[in-house]
Amino acid sequence: MGILDGLMGNASEADLNAVAKDLEQIVTEGERVEKAFKIIRDMIVFTNKRLILIDKQGMTGKKVEYHSVPYRSITHYSVETAGTFDMDAELKIYISSTAQPISKQFRKDNSIFDVQRALATYVNA
Repeated sequence: MGILDGLMGNASEADLNAVAKDLEQIVTEGERVEKAFKIIRDMIVFTNKRLILIDKQGMTGKKVEYHSVPYRSITHYSVETAGTFDMDAELKIYISSTAQPISKQFRKDNSIFDVQRALATYVNA
């Protein structure tokens, strides 16, 4: 997957070394970036300790929100695939003590399954 996939909203695996360098101030001692997916400007990062959702905001993307979710706080998750006339797939992550899930939109391709597979691996570990 290349630049065009990222622009279309498809998740593509990100370079782990580059992500680890970008998150040096965020990760804790002994925490490792193990898998990362880029969706346009945003990222979904799996470490050995938690899930980090990165939301770049504004025109320049200099304002960044880091949403940190310990795996033990994820109660369940769902994947809604795109239909014939529906171009978007959606991943919903439900966190304990919150009513609304965290939602991420994907385009109609199989990249949502790669993210879901990683989520299943880390949440069920």
